[in-house]
Amino acid sequence: MIVSGESSGELYGALLANALKTGNPCISIIGVGGERMEASGVTLISRIAGSFGIIEAVKTYGEIKRTFKKVVSAFKSFDPQVLVLIDYPDFNMKVAGEAKKLGIKVLYYVSPQVWAWRKGRVKTIGTMVDKMAVILPFEDEIYKNAGIPCEFVGHPIMDEINEVIQEFGVHDLITDDLKAKVKQELGLLPDKPVITLMPGSRTHEIKKLIPVMVDVMAEMHRLYPDRQFAIPVAPNLDRNALSVMSNELKKKNMHHALRITHHAIKTLLASDVAVIASGTSALQAAFLGVPMTVIYKLSPLTYLIGRLIVKIRHISLVNVLLDKSVRDDSGLRIKELLQDRADKDNIIEELTKIMENTRYRGEIAAQLNRVRDPFLNKRASLRVAEIIEELGA
Repeated sequence: MIVSGESSGELYGALLANALKTGNPCISIIGVGGERMEASGVTLISRIAGSFGIIEAVKTYGEIKRTFKKVVSAFKSFDPQVLVLIDYPDFNMKVAGEAKKLGIKVLYYVSPQVWAWRKGRVKTIGTMVDKMAVILPFEDEIYKNAGIPCEFVGHPIMDEINEVIQEFGVHDLITDDLKAKVKQELGLLPDKPVITLMPGSRTHEIKKLIPVMVDVMAEMHRLYPDRQFAIPVAPNLDRNALSVMSNELKKKNMHHALRITHHAIKTLLASDVAVIASGTSALQAAFLGVPMTVIYKLSPLTYLIGRLIVKIRHISLVNVLLDKSVRDDSGLRIKELLQDRADKDNIIEELTKIMENTRYRGEIAAQLNRVRDPFLNKRASLRVAEIIEELGA
């Protein structure tokens, strides 16, 4: 059984399901996920109900509670040999506790961000899991120091990137020719630069970030009429969020200048610069060498509480990795624009600097290479599939 709770975790679950079925075509997999996991052969017992933040989580509480009951019931009816939990800690730690009572092997894949807040969870997790498979290099030491079996397996984003570029007959090398081919597939002009906007995969993210992103697009279109604009839409994005996006585009009459796609990796492959909601997409951009500015907005109460309890300098994983895993770096960090600072003028100022200052752009590229280095030559989904086989033996 694979249990994920939001769009990025659901992608990792789909990649893992593919790896499991490649090695064992007769394996039966059930889980909590979305369209991608279902397409990968997972029988869904419930669909994801991701939320983020205190205020935002309240709205989906009832749905989450119903999903928990379905998962616990499936333990008895399906009797899985191994339970794989992907991030989503407040839900999945409760699920792990129920599985432990029944003697089900538990693999926690994608650690909760214990390095950012609530570090005491490490000991609790250790009582509930048989092994941790972590996707950030510095997380391995955290669990091993607590006596918990753990392995850094790499990041599943790299698996997805490798799959995509291999579609074009390329292996591990991103060239101008590849970028041109990807642009053509997405319906973009191959000889014109692309600015990508990624407002997140959650409805509340879209509502808070798409208005400022559309404002940025309208002004950048006026300043740089030769630029193309793209927004990749998450497969699990609900109709309400799509409606918000459409309405904002209509207000600024920007439909004609924008290409809406359905594939984040391909869109980033075609990109020259990006504005990205803090989250997995920023790491995708980093692995692909796309310079970016990271923005985010939360409800004021959630942000205030977060500032009090989160113990890290940066919110973007790109910058967190530079802080924790990279030695002898230049000290440059990706620009993070949060709350009121995530406005049109600040975003355009950073985009313009990236596009027009060759030296600055080169320094960013060097930092992104340093972020990517620990993940090269690792295949997270394949390794996790092997761990599952070991646990289930």
